[in-house]
Amino acid sequence: MTQTTGKTTPGTPSPSDYLSMIAAFPPRPITSEEELDATQKVMDSLIDRGTLTDDERDYLHLLGLLVSEYEEIHYPIDDIFGVALLKALIEDWNLQEKDLIPIFQTESNVSEVLSGKQELTVTHIEKLAEFFHVSPAAFLSKSN
Repeated sequence: MTQTTGKTTPGTPSPSDYLSMIAAFPPRPITSEEELDATQKVMDSLIDRGTLTDDERDYLHLLGLLVSEYEEIHYPIDDIFGVALLKALIEDWNLQEKDLIPIFQTESNVSEVLSGKQELTVTHIEKLAEFFHVSPAAFLSKSN
């Protein structure tokens, strides 16, 4: 049996602020693009405030979970590995082939790997993992 004292536990959102946000825009599973857009607008308005209260951060987190759940179902992202991962990392890091010469020894080796003419070796994968700060396993397919 729980006794109500009218006080909240430290770190617990105060009922008035948190409940007012929930009342203004009740969080529900997102089922359409329109609901996704509306949820993202509410999230954007919170983010635009800059510094958030604990209640606002909790509410933003909850909305983020709902958006993430919807996007996982409707916009799945395929796992990438090997050369596809390498190409994505090169683009994300705004690199050029010559930037990878320390790993592959020559620019032509880099080009051959990226074009599929040469396979990634264990040594390449180890050096790439260290260079990009990722696990070497990221370059291997799940079926390997």
